[in-house]
Amino acid sequence: MKRSIIMGIAGIIVMAATAPPAVAQDHPACSCAPAQPENAEDARFKSIYSAEWDWRQHQFADDEDNPSSHVSADLPDVSQAAQEKRLAYWQQVMSQLDQLDRAKLSQANQVNYDVYKAQIAVLINQQKFKDYQRPLNADTSFWGDLAGTARRTFTTEQDYRNYVSQLNEFPRYFAQEIANMRAGLARGFTPPKITLQGRDDTVTSVIDVTKPEDSIFYKPFEKMPTSIPAATQAALRADGAKAIEQSVIPAHKTLLTFLRDDYIPHAQPSIHAYDLPDGKAYYQAKIKEFTTLDMTPEQIHQLGLDQVATIHAEMLQTMKDAGFKGTFPEFLHFLRTDPQFYAKTPQELLEDAAWIAKDFDGVAAKWFGHLPRRRFAIVPVPADIAPYYTSGRGGPGVYLVNTYDLPSRPLYALPALTLHESAPGHAFQMPLAAENKDLPAFRRDTYISAYGEGWALYCEYLGQEMGIYKTPYQRFGMLSYQMWRAARLVVDTGIHTMGWTREQAQQYLHDNTALADHEIQTEVDRYIAWPGQALSYYLGEMAIRQDRAKAEKALGPKFNIRAFHDTVLQMGSVPLPVLNARIDRFIADGGVGPYPDEE
Repeated sequence: MKRSIIMGIAGIIVMAATAPPAVAQDHPACSCAPAQPENAEDARFKSIYSAEWDWRQHQFADDEDNPSSHVSADLPDVSQAAQEKRLAYWQQVMSQLDQLDRAKLSQANQVNYDVYKAQIAVLINQQKFKDYQRPLNADTSFWGDLAGTARRTFTTEQDYRNYVSQLNEFPRYFAQEIANMRAGLARGFTPPKITLQGRDDTVTSVIDVTKPEDSIFYKPFEKMPTSIPAATQAALRADGAKAIEQSVIPAHKTLLTFLRDDYIPHAQPSIHAYDLPDGKAYYQAKIKEFTTLDMTPEQIHQLGLDQVATIHAEMLQTMKDAGFKGTFPEFLHFLRTDPQFYAKTPQELLEDAAWIAKDFDGVAAKWFGHLPRRRFAIVPVPADIAPYYTSGRGGPGVYLVNTYDLPSRPLYALPALTLHESAPGHAFQMPLAAENKDLPAFRRDTYISAYGEGWALYCEYLGQEMGIYKTPYQRFGMLSYQMWRAARLVVDTGIHTMGWTREQAQQYLHDNTALADHEIQTEVDRYIAWPGQALSYYLGEMAIRQDRAKAEKALGPKFNIRAFHDTVLQMGSVPLPVLNARIDRFIADGGVGPYPDEE
């Protein structure tokens, strides 16, 4: 599943050729500081970000995470000409931001400015490096994201009419995406060839249907709101089936031919980001995008080695706590092969995940003062993408659990996975941001990987204090996941800057974590195809844990864990330096959080 928008989840950002609007909806200032009268500089800043944000909403194809409750009538223009216009516009916005006097902004808008300027910088870099020429990575793709729209809930007749309009635009949209991919192919800017094996399966699954009604794109028509008259429902179903038959399936057939005959056979043979065009600068830009920090690959690699050693010592102690008498490799083999640690059916895995999620609900009020209104469903990863998808993924309204290849889905790791992907992780944090109307929309509806993934990994660690891990094996599962993310610092930089082979990276994870071999393969291929993204997790968690330790030391008995968590989550999704500054202010304010009922 593609998480919405920018800065850490490499979604497909697309552009309409229309001019940006002059006026957009007004947004209140952030409540993380006392309200102040708006001055002229605040007004200029608001004019800049409001116009750009309103324009930006037309640059994205809808998917299942679209924050809007409605469906767009059109797919965006992703042509080369549109990409150039987009770059020019964001450069113009950056110039306007540089002309503002940040010191004259209100305290709340100084924070907004820092967050917003970082967003624009990432968008500019993505355009400069032409990320749009490789609109797919290890487990997402532009065509898969469109299939995500079919999993959304439509509520009005206009939603359905807009959806049919989108379906009819598939041939044009696919042609533009293929043209971009051809341009990337010509300059050696593609995902590594090894990570593209089998990716055409998701295209054939759309083509190989007996009738349009069997297509995933027909799913919204299966159950329509009763508020739509029966005759209108029938007409919309007929229009949808026609669009699938005449537009959706032909577009996928063209894409399949391109993938099989041109793209996959001639894709980049190297797995190293440094071998891509301007590869060193590209990877450094990805480090900044995904971590929001100014660190070199060498610094990150060494930090990873140090953290791996620390976590390994904890894992050895937990192995002893479990009463295992053998060596560490023998313990890992035991965990990977003993049937007691694996579900026998997909339903059993889903039910265990649901039980763990409810276990958190029982202690949530002790650790969080402000809870999201939105609930989440627990559903299996769709079968067509499950073989190369991660073990789980969460977001607004959903926790996806991968039930493919059950011997690769250990139950002892499920508590950590569930805390990460559901509550209080992604399916908790992202709705809280979206529901915070005191934040400007560009903070409510964007996702910064270092913050979002750092928070989710912190939630795994927090599970120890919350009492979620009931056995030494479950705690080892948590430590294995911590090790997995620390090892990513080593593996990602090793692959992309130090010449590591795919097999070398797989062996490193095999030797240091309890991950199943199938998951190790899919994860390493993800790092290969998505340079830098894997760095965000552990660096983000370290920042939050360090902020908490600093606050606990400074505040002593005044420290309130609920106020701390509410303060972190109330920020939305922000660069790590912005979060650090907010916690410094939290300490200066005496540990008082953003909500009055935290005590």
